[in-house]
Amino acid sequence: MRVVIRPARDGDARVCGRICYEAFCGVARKHGFPLDWRTEDMAVQVIEARLAHRFTYGVVAEVDGRVAGSAFLKVYRPVGGIGPVTVAPRLQGCGVGELLMEHLLGHARKEGLEGTRLVQAAYNPGSLSLYIKLGFEVRALLACLHGRPLARREEGGCPVRAGAEEDLAGCNELCMRLQGFPREEDLIEALGLRALRVVEREGRITGYTTGIHFRGHTVGETNEDAQALIAAAETLPDPGVLMPVENGSLVRWALRNGLRITQPLSLMTQGFYKEPAGAFLPSIHA
Repeated sequence: MRVVIRPARDGDARVCGRICYEAFCGVARKHGFPLDWRTEDMAVQVIEARLAHRFTYGVVAEVDGRVAGSAFLKVYRPVGGIGPVTVAPRLQGCGVGELLMEHLLGHARKEGLEGTRLVQAAYNPGSLSLYIKLGFEVRALLACLHGRPLARREEGGCPVRAGAEEDLAGCNELCMRLQGFPREEDLIEALGLRALRVVEREGRITGYTTGIHFRGHTVGETNEDAQALIAAAETLPDPGVLMPVENGSLVRWALRNGLRITQPLSLMTQGFYKEPAGAFLPSIHA
């Protein structure tokens, strides 16, 4: 079996999206969990977005001249986010995924990243084994929660408003203080998409979110800040929002408000890691 790893191209979106859909859906169905994407076209759109993203580095694996999988790295400094990483079902367990990951990790080192993160379906022993083998540590068990959006403009006396350019420094400082590293690229991107939301108490920003969904992350000084941001979301797209199970108080609040746990996931890191303070909801890129 001859495996070639090459840069991903725009024309790869359809075939890589199909492989992504088949790979994730195959594992989910095998273990009785809901699908991350309802259709193949949705998975293709995810790959198209990765290919178009200016900070994302993507690679494709070809086996005997045929596309067999793909993997993506968001080169956000100082910590990058990996995913999705998928291999055609017929070739899973043959070492293709390991080659893709080794290539991404090599690129992360070349870019000078201090660490990398990913979120893995905790019910998938194959990917869990691979990432541990490659040096990743499990940092938190996550619950994916889904349900009707609460759509409440104010929760617990904490008003939420749209973020503005002048909020970026405060949000970045908050993330640096609570998580140990900045997320400037994420914040700028969320602002451009009009997705950035902030919560204030006593005239200062105490929490923010780049989106209450799989692709957004949320940081707050307290659970009350996170609750206000979640409650203010007018939509809750599939598959849902990620929440560390160890924050039992926040998870119980979500369950009492009608959200339900649909699947378990693992937050894994390699390299730099600081235990988060306050409340934190990771994105699928961690």
